[in-house]
Amino acid sequence: MGQLKNARQFLTEEDGMGTVEIILIIVVLVGLVLIFKEQITSIVNSIFSKITSQTNKV
Repeated sequence: MGQLKNARQFLTEEDGMGTVEIILIIVVLVGLVLIFKEQITSIVNSIFSKITSQTNKV
């Protein structure tokens, strides 16, 4: 009877799920960055160039 209770408790335990979910989210984000690397770089460069040109006016 004790073994069945331990087995049921083991199957319902979800402590490790948070770590797996975080790792999967990180993998998806890294994949998106790799796919859209050129677009992200061009957007960031244009934003910084606008910031630089706008600060000269102030």
